Amino acid sequence: MVAVPRIRMEQTMTDLQRILDHLNTSLLLVDRRHVIHYVNAAAETLLGISRNQILGRTLSELIRDASDLAILVDRATEAWKPYARREMNLRSCGTSGDVVVDCTVTPFEDQFENSSVLVEFSDARQHQRISRETALINRAGGSRLMIRQLAHEIKNPLGGLRGAAQLLERQLSDASMREYTSIIISEADRLKALVDSLLGPGHLPKKELINIHEILQHVRQLILVDADGITLDRDYDPSLPALELDRNQIIQAILNIARNAVQAMQGMQPAGKLMIRTRALTAVSIGPRRHRLVASIQFEDNGPGVPEHLQETLFYPFVTGRAEGTGLGLAIAQDLVSRHGGLIEFESRPGRTVFTLLLPFNSNDAADVHKTA
Repeated sequence: MVAVPRIRMEQTMTDLQRILDHLNTSLLLVDRRHVIHYVNAAAETLLGISRNQILGRTLSELIRDASDLAILVDRATEAWKPYARREMNLRSCGTSGDVVVDCTVTPFEDQFENSSVLVEFSDARQHQRISRETALINRAGGSRLMIRQLAHEIKNPLGGLRGAAQLLERQLSDASMREYTSIIISEADRLKALVDSLLGPGHLPKKELINIHEILQHVRQLILVDADGITLDRDYDPSLPALELDRNQIIQAILNIARNAVQAMQGMQPAGKLMIRTRALTAVSIGPRRHRLVASIQFEDNGPGVPEHLQETLFYPFVTGRAEGTGLGLAIAQDLVSRHGGLIEFESRPGRTVFTLLLPFNSNDAADVHKTA
């Protein structure tokens, strides 16, 4: 038998450690007494505790209510076969909240005389997010036919609105007042183009390279009239590249979300605040597709939040929490964004609601998450 040089063995162990530290899966080596003898870098991050503080301690010392995990470890060591548990709530002593993980416990032969197990944690939130986003995408497709029918009803009044604004403009001698009629006319033209695109064959967006901040500034001007007493703040990433977008469609999607936030905060004491934020995100999945680069446009408000009983159906047509609302704004916004390969998602609680638009920079530059993950 050829002896392996010590230096080569040490190098092999170092390389193995580096490989394990690059895994997204959290790994722990645990003995029969629940003492931890090894963790990789992902496990350090998950537990929020450094490796030196983890090694040699028991599961119950590091994880609050570790009873479910301890049962899996005991079963695996006694039966000497793997056990798994999906969507386990895990709260480390080094973190403030629960993490939902999929857990697998596998017997592992080592120097502890067959009494150790390898514990693997993978973040179950990714699977939950993909399922939720896929449902949202399917929901947008189901709403599209209804939206087309409503577009027919919207088209005729737009012509009358534009004509009345033109007549009014001719009667105004004050140039500053004519600016308002010009806005009405330009918005009527934009809405007519939007309705035509909703009714047109194939619903394909007419894309052009656009600076998303230009669109956000335009929408901000439109909602200022409704934002009396509400603070509108901006946190833009100036390095964000231009996106290939249908200008009219994305203006309408963003306008619907921003206007919803402003309307939810009207009359609040203390006054409401809306933050519009842009960022570039890498390696983001939208439904079953992963994109290398995605623009994130967030609308964060301090309003009362989305009622819990509406959150699952919020993007359905005619779902609204306001007596005067139509329940069409978010359904239309989701449909328009989905035509760009994007998605709108949200999180909400009283005092903090965040709507996020995800728009890929190149919708063709995508991969199947299940094949690449």
